[in-house]
Parts: sequence; C-alpha cells; structure tokens
Amino acid sequence: MAIPWQTIDRAPTPDGELELRQRGEGGSGDFLITIAGRVLMNSHANRSELALATRACEELAGRSGIRMMIGGLGMGCTLRAALDGLPADAEITICELTPAIERWCRGPLSIVNGSALEDPRVSLLIDDVAHAIREHADDRSRPRLDAILLDLYEGPLSRTHPKRDPFYGSQALDATRRALAPGGIFAIWSEAPDEAYEDRLRRTGFSLELHRAGRGGLRHAVYLARRKR
Repeated sequence: MAIPWQTIDRAPTPDGELELRQRGEGGSGDFLITIAGRVLMNSHANRSELALATRACEELAGRSGIRMMIGGLGMGCTLRAALDGLPADAEITICELTPAIERWCRGPLSIVNGSALEDPRVSLLIDDVAHAIREHADDRSRPRLDAILLDLYEGPLSRTHPKRDPFYGSQALDATRRALAPGGIFAIWSEAPDEAYEDRLRRTGFSLELHRAGRGGLRHAVYLARRKR
C-alpha cells in the first residue's frame, strides 16, 4: 500500500499556493514542494539540480576567493552541491523570493540539504535574483561575480519573451554578462533545451554547453555558459 503524502505547511504566492509535503515518518527525507497542485521538486529526483552546481564548480576548480550567486533556494540541494564543490574561502549569495522556503530549508528540509543555510560561506537575500543581478551589473564598485546559477521554476521556454523576460530575455542576459567577471560561469537549469535561448546566449557574448543529467527517465537540461574574455 502506497504511503500517502501529507501537507505539512503552506504559503501563498502570486502563482498559487506553495505546499511542502512529506511522506513517511520524521527524518525520512521524502519531500515534495508543489505550487497550485503542480510538483515543483522532489527530494529524491534532483539529479539535474545537483548537476547544475557540480558542473559549475568543476569549471571553477583551482580558483580562490570565488564569488557565486544562486537564484532559487528550493530544497537547498543546488546550494548543498555548490558548498560541497567550493573551497573554504568561497562566498555564496542565494536569492529567494519566498520567506517560507527559507523557513522550510532551515527546518524540515535541513535533512535534505545538510543544513546548508548554516554554512558561514552563505548569505541569504530575500529578493528577486533578476534585481540582484542588475544591481551587481550596474554598481561598478562591486567586484564581479565568478558564477551565477539560475535554478528557477520551469527555466527558459519557447514562449519566453526574447527581450523583456526578466531572467532569460536579451536584456537580462546583458545584465548577467556585465555582472560576471571575464571567463565567469553562467549555469541555467531548464525543463528542456530551448534553441532560441541558446541563440540569445551566444549573441550576448557567451559560449555554452548543454548537459542532460543522468540516464533514462525525465532528463532536464543544464546549460553551462561562459562569459567570453
């Protein structure tokens, strides 16, 4: 008999009600986050989220004083993988819009992410990552970032507005390029590959690789782009 999912907390968002669900007892670590009834993430199906961070960290290997920004906290799995792949002197700023997500990651989901938010290398910013990137790009007194990772709901899609989309449009890509140091890494999670987005990345001054994590099943896309020097 299948063990039923239980909703353990809820939070309203502009896109619908966000729910944290758990299956099993106590520290089983079997969790779902849903929005308006749609599954956003599963604690046991996160290979592409992990690949997003591990691939980026591999590209940064050998550097010191790495500055990374991550858009989207989720269950904290991408953050955990980044912390595991970065040196002790790295700094990670993670941007998350929904305060409930922070509460869940510090609470019941801490078993999933290894208490990632307690790591002294991490600064949490309750803000839109698009706004944070633009601020970094426009304030020349700030040091450039070595990496920006976007682990957001759905990722780029064919219906994404090519210019005005706040995360994946050409204006957002220009801000991302300016926020990154030359040779900086821009890693993007996506439900599926999108050729129009790939074209925008190249036109904005990025080289890129497409990765599909794992074998079999639903294989989401991970774009690994580099700001050209």
